[in-house]
Amino acid sequence: MLLDAETKITNIVAAQIIKVFYPFVIAKTETGAYLKLNISETEQNDPLFWDELRSILKAKLWVPIGKHYHQLLDNGWVVEPTI
Repeated sequence: MLLDAETKITNIVAAQIIKVFYPFVIAKTETGAYLKLNISETEQNDPLFWDELRSILKAKLWVPIGKHYHQLLDNGWVVEPTI
């Protein structure tokens, strides 16, 4: 299910990557808050991951971040339907 106006999302925040320097990534949320993202050990050791983060930074794309753990979400903006 894609995000829409009726979907209530409480654990996802939109942010832009503003700084990438190994092993840190800093993002700025829509509300202006700065977050240090938590990067897994697998991601830290993946050169392609860092190349993609630099591409996202350069393109100034908005990415989904988990509010609680400050991690990039691998499922993007797609959420599970609530019943």
